[in-house]
Amino acid sequence: MNDPRTKPSLIRILVLLAILTLSMAGVWWLINWSLTGALSTVLVSEGNVASQDVMSPYAVTYQSEVLTAIKQQEAADAVEPIYTRADFAIARQQRNQLSEALSFIDSVRQDQFSSQDQKYTDLAALEGIYISQDTAEQILALSDVRWQTVRQEAVVILEQVMRNDIREIDLEDARQQLPSLVSLSLSEDQVRLVVELASAFVAPNSFYSEEQTQAVREEAVQNVPPVSRSIATGETIIRRGEVVQAEDIEALQEVGLLTTFSGWQTQAGTLAVVLLSAVLIILFFLSYPHLINNAKQMITLLVLFLLFLGISRYVSPGHLVVPYLFPMAAYSLLIAALIDRRTALFTTIPLAILAAYGMPNATDLTLYYSLGGLMGLLVLRRPHRLSAYVSVAGIIAVSGSVILVAYRIIDPATDVNGLATLIAAAAFNGIASAGLTVLLEYALAPLLDLTTTLQLVELSRPDHPLLQRLLREIPGTYQHTLQVANLVEQAAERIQANSMLARVGALYHDIGKMKTPQFFIENQGSNQINTHDDMDPEESAKIIIEHVEYGLELAKKYRLPSRIREFIPEHHGTLITRYQYGKALELAGGDESAVDISKFRYPGPRPQSRETALVMLADGSEAYVRSQNPETDGELRNMIKAMVDRRVALGQLDNTALTLNDLKVIIDSFTATLKGTYHARVDYPNGEPSAENEDNKDLRDDTLVEERE
Repeated sequence: MNDPRTKPSLIRILVLLAILTLSMAGVWWLINWSLTGALSTVLVSEGNVASQDVMSPYAVTYQSEVLTAIKQQEAADAVEPIYTRADFAIARQQRNQLSEALSFIDSVRQDQFSSQDQKYTDLAALEGIYISQDTAEQILALSDVRWQTVRQEAVVILEQVMRNDIREIDLEDARQQLPSLVSLSLSEDQVRLVVELASAFVAPNSFYSEEQTQAVREEAVQNVPPVSRSIATGETIIRRGEVVQAEDIEALQEVGLLTTFSGWQTQAGTLAVVLLSAVLIILFFLSYPHLINNAKQMITLLVLFLLFLGISRYVSPGHLVVPYLFPMAAYSLLIAALIDRRTALFTTIPLAILAAYGMPNATDLTLYYSLGGLMGLLVLRRPHRLSAYVSVAGIIAVSGSVILVAYRIIDPATDVNGLATLIAAAAFNGIASAGLTVLLEYALAPLLDLTTTLQLVELSRPDHPLLQRLLREIPGTYQHTLQVANLVEQAAERIQANSMLARVGALYHDIGKMKTPQFFIENQGSNQINTHDDMDPEESAKIIIEHVEYGLELAKKYRLPSRIREFIPEHHGTLITRYQYGKALELAGGDESAVDISKFRYPGPRPQSRETALVMLADGSEAYVRSQNPETDGELRNMIKAMVDRRVALGQLDNTALTLNDLKVIIDSFTATLKGTYHARVDYPNGEPSAENEDNKDLRDDTLVEERE
């Protein structure tokens, strides 16, 4: 097994960077092509002339924001500006100003000490009204009676005109009404004088009210109902040569045919997204470099990533429902099954971002893809069980439906039928993702030398050719393997290991005994003489140890997955054949230095996983308990615990992830399963080397022999 802490070589890193660069360049081109290339999207912008006819791929009815906005604007424009009522305070102010001006003219007329020219100058300097030379002469030439008449008439007509609403734009019209208000008893010269004096003080008294006008316009806008637009399948949305309008853009977006940006915008935006995804992936590799050392896993990751991305970018543009049907979550589940969950978690998010970028409703589609995969990974805790994929399908469907409802229910353009269609698509997505995962896992696993759930189910069938041979040729060993399989399956369930893998591995761990079945005690009759008694211990041990090598040959011949083949040598680890080693010590008079212990030792390796360790412990426990035939449950548990402790003391479980708590759970599980299943086994001579002697011989990685042998 590879050490996770092993650092990848510089050459491997450079090769990886080159592959990553080429892959990201390919992804960049793929996204650009899907947005502006030969797919069913249309590159248009408002105000441009359409270069092609565009027809709707399917029927759709939606609430048009553009058409509704046009209707609302028309309603707002139809509202006339609203002005305030005539402000009589302004009328009084203007009348007072006129009275003050007339009083000033009175004082000038009555000034006996000023010359005529001085009076002209004083009248010209009057504020608020311009009095020309001719008008001044006319004023000064009037008799007091006529002047008083002119004066009173000016005040009267000003009051009359200022009682009406006078707006800024109507000011000249109001002044033009003054002659018609003057008394008919006045001469034309007096009328002109009255009008000239009064018109200077006519002022607006009604003003535009922005607040009132806006309130009425808003009310008019709110009263406009939403405008719905229906597009039939095959209906032409844009005709070639026509100027593209805002409502055309909206229609293209509703049917998923819109690409609104082009040129450097597309390329720059895509490049930013691709670089972001590349940085995320590079950071992942820097944090977990062990993946770089596994070429098969790297190729698998790259191929599946590009395959799912490429297919999604090809089939999704131009469709509203297809993106939600695409089983993107199958990628996450496959990577978890073929590589590991951590890699699946880190690569799901960039895949979702790249797959949804530039698509209609890209935000909810990104969450739809990413959360579907992540939720599936979190639920799929036991991928070795087919039933687990039912839960996975359900959670993917539910999470997708929740995302769709959350984002679409607030969209006025979404109707009930459309939302129901998308929810149905999410349900299909969950089923398709789980089903596709199982099928692709079964198809890809042999190429990657991996073990899948379906393979394990197939290998566990009693009619498998190799198990049939085991049953017919060595039924004793077959019964033993069934007992070990039951032990490891129950224990694996309790410590959350792969119970299916452990059971299948136990079924095949002793297939090598078919070469010389008569040399193994479970295949000997009760009255049969032990064939090892009269044999040379080294030759006897060689025959026993050879069943590992022959088992590997059979496993290769019957094309058992490597993960199953690992159980054959690892369940013995680096144990010694205790029975033969004990006999050799007896013949040597107890002199350990006279016995070559390496000839009695299995080649190993020691267990490298929890599952193979379980088979080692179950194999030894089952044999030891049946050999000793304990009378009480306490004795039974003590025997199992003693056997496990010896394996631990001599380092047989050092390369596994078993914890002390796991070992306690395993002992309890074995104890519960082995109750009432004892049968007589051969007694062993008193000659096993002690743990202390093993340690003194620098054999800490060795363990005691399997009691069954």
